[in-house]
Amino acid sequence: MMSINEIQDQIIEEFSELDDWMDKYQLLIDLGSEQEPLAEEYKTDSNLIEGCQSRVWLQADEEDGRLIFKAESDALIVKGIVSLLVKVLSGHTAEEIADADLYFIEEIGLKEHLSPTRSNGLVAMVKQMRLYALAYKAKHTM
Repeated sequence: MMSINEIQDQIIEEFSELDDWMDKYQLLIDLGSEQEPLAEEYKTDSNLIEGCQSRVWLQADEEDGRLIFKAESDALIVKGIVSLLVKVLSGHTAEEIADADLYFIEEIGLKEHLSPTRSNGLVAMVKQMRLYALAYKAKHTM
């Protein structure tokens, strides 16, 4: 299994092959539409991420000591962004997720190409995933 950083490097490479931001947005949209849709049962208010302009649902489950994230958004680009986060963080331990340095966000230029509200949403998604990781970590160390 690839490490969080190996997955990030792969994403950076994929995006660096595209010069034009329209193409990068298209790649984000494609990534979002390739993602398995979230089961309706998980589209609950408690799974909605606060601080996102569009609706983003995040479901976290634990399998064999690893966190499995599933997510969905009703906005195409946001769905692409959250699918990248899922790709990077899902399937890792709570500890790895809590300690991860998500440098790919800067590297692929996401921050400066997102509107401030989307950028805040991105931060909110990352924060929520880390919170889940910390909660799972705490549960097992008590």
